[in-house]
Amino acid sequence: MLNWPPNTSPGPSVTLVSHGPSLREQERKMKLFEVSIICAFLQFSYQTPMSRLTLLPNTLVLEVDGALGQQPLNCLDSEEELMRRHDKGQDILWKKNGVEETQRGNLYLVQLEESLGGGNYTCHNKDGSLLNHTVVLIKEDETKRRKILVKSDKGDYLKCSAQNYDGEFRCSWTWHSSRVGKVTFVRALRISDENDTQCSVDTSGRRWTCSSSQNNFSCLVDGSRHGISCIDNQHCPYAEESKQIHISVYVRTEHFLVESYSEHFYLSEIVKPDKVRISKVNTTMITWTYPSSWSSPYSYFPLTFQLKQLRGLCRRCVNPCTDSKAIKTLTVHSTDFCRFEVKHKAQAVCVRAKDALCDSQWSEWSHFSLKGKKKNNKKNKHKSH
Repeated sequence: MLNWPPNTSPGPSVTLVSHGPSLREQERKMKLFEVSIICAFLQFSYQTPMSRLTLLPNTLVLEVDGALGQQPLNCLDSEEELMRRHDKGQDILWKKNGVEETQRGNLYLVQLEESLGGGNYTCHNKDGSLLNHTVVLIKEDETKRRKILVKSDKGDYLKCSAQNYDGEFRCSWTWHSSRVGKVTFVRALRISDENDTQCSVDTSGRRWTCSSSQNNFSCLVDGSRHGISCIDNQHCPYAEESKQIHISVYVRTEHFLVESYSEHFYLSEIVKPDKVRISKVNTTMITWTYPSSWSSPYSYFPLTFQLKQLRGLCRRCVNPCTDSKAIKTLTVHSTDFCRFEVKHKAQAVCVRAKDALCDSQWSEWSHFSLKGKKKNNKKNKHKSH
């Protein structure tokens, strides 16, 4: 037979010891779970950019197609650092280009519309002290028309050339008249080392280094911002190139629009000798030498020369070597000192050079006037009478 209610007389006291997580710990985990759910919801509820690329620490490139979208940014990436804050990050302030935003908290949503949304995003404590920053650059779909650089006459955005085979080369470009910007990233490598190459820049923002297990490139952006000079520090001029050089230049505008331009080549495809120097020996003889910047020995790096003899002096010509009619055009092969006897009717000569062993660019023409030759002949005739 059961007694009801049960015996409620006081018995010995019992102390319950809990070995599970504390209430505070359970609340902390619950908040973290809620935050993760919210972040996941936000990421899947809005259209994200087509792609995202971290060029440098704190520099993010978002490729967009013009549609509305959002990109989340975190102020503090460390969960421990966030939980150590008494406000759990809820009072973090955000600024875009120095102007305070209404959004608060560790998570910030960048609003993307067409090519808008780029900027310098900073997050701060309540007292205004800086916590972190991210530069967001917007890259439009590459199928659209380029807006920052303009094409050259040959249809290229980057025009690259080398004076010799020593491993140095230079690439130049032309800014759009209404969108002069600056270089924001440079990448130079031999094509097979693409995944292994790391690039960095010094504090000036002009000197870049790209290193891999196979190659080491150094680049310097011109002070005029119209070109860049690079050198492959491990290039051997006496060995045949087996891999092409790949150079990429990212340029941006003041409105945080970024575009990338690339070229790939062998040095033999872009080599262009400097102008040759012409000297006069006598009234009928001229001589010229290899450019001082050309690779040596000349027997291993021979040049072919093209020579024009001009009958008249074209005073109104922009370039007499291309605008004047030549009496005769000759091709000269020489691995040393060059000497040539000029026709009596010639009033000027033009000489240019190119690599004799590959189909590369000609140098610019060197022009030399022989107009003093006729005067000397007249003086000699006068003396003979």
